[in-house]
Amino acid sequence: MKVIITGATGMVGEGVLLECLQNNKVEAVLSISRRTADIPHPKLKELLVKDFTDLSEVEAEIRGYDACFYCAGVSSVGMKEDKYRYITYDTTLAFAKSLLKINPEISFIYVSGGSTDSTEQGKVMWARVKGKTENDLAKLPFKKEYNFRPGGMTTVAGQKHANPFSFVAKIIKFFAPSAVLSLHEVGRAMIHAVERDDVKNILEIKDIRALA
Repeated sequence: MKVIITGATGMVGEGVLLECLQNNKVEAVLSISRRTADIPHPKLKELLVKDFTDLSEVEAEIRGYDACFYCAGVSSVGMKEDKYRYITYDTTLAFAKSLLKINPEISFIYVSGGSTDSTEQGKVMWARVKGKTENDLAKLPFKKEYNFRPGGMTTVAGQKHANPFSFVAKIIKFFAPSAVLSLHEVGRAMIHAVERDDVKNILEIKDIRALA
């Protein structure tokens, strides 16, 4: 398969990218980002874009892909709801719609988060916004659309980008291994989700691990 990955300069995206590069089921990877991931590899092409909401000038470069693993995102800490919503919801939906217009048979996997609020009515701001993002992505006519809620994640060998608090996941894994995934597992599960037809729309930690 040929896949597009966003967020390759962040911890999740980079981990998924490294899994895709070493996985024989993936023929080619296009990293779409605002800056280079700086990972030389014969499978990998990079497309640097300033605005994820407008892909009109790069349509030729993003045509012909089977799946998109959307790993881009930001922390909501210290951020007002309107700005967080623009980055998390508006930008993601605009990107997804542009991609779908060019690749109508593409599958789309969105990295959400544990405790995301599917009702969109809860008190936690980020969870409401993520919930709306999941819900509205599921309404788009992708070949397949999945929402991954991985929770705590550990890095893989060779990563340059790690969350400053990623050590917490290692501590949690020591005491509760079932509560934490490795990014190898997350990447493998994404690849398997594209291949299979029996995967549910929302995948929590245990679902991702089983699929991996």
